[in-house]
Amino acid sequence: MANVLIVDDASFMRKKMSSVLTELGHTIVGEAENGEQAVDMYNEKKPQAVFMDITMPVLSGKDALIRIKHEHNDAKVIMCSELGSEVMIADCSKFVAKAYIVKPYTKEQISEILDKVLAA
Repeated sequence: MANVLIVDDASFMRKKMSSVLTELGHTIVGEAENGEQAVDMYNEKKPQAVFMDITMPVLSGKDALIRIKHEHNDAKVIMCSELGSEVMIADCSKFVAKAYIVKPYTKEQISEILDKVLAA
């Protein structure tokens, strides 16, 4: 099982993701509400995987992804976005996001994508 960082500006989304990941047997090492906090927490906690929202205040998920990957090329970041944000997801893929998931997502989707990313 993996140590995971959850990044989303919506507290209910962090709680939902945390609940699902905990139920799947993973450990939540931190929760951040913006990209700036995500970068700091990643550097401190060194999680095995990150679920990160794209659209957030202070520092966007895309910009946080760029900063994290600049210093930690092996970071496994899964970008999360709302339905209809395919252009934003494609943009993040250019910055080597390991995968993406579209909200609303199911427990099965979270499990499948995390297993895939961790195995890569």
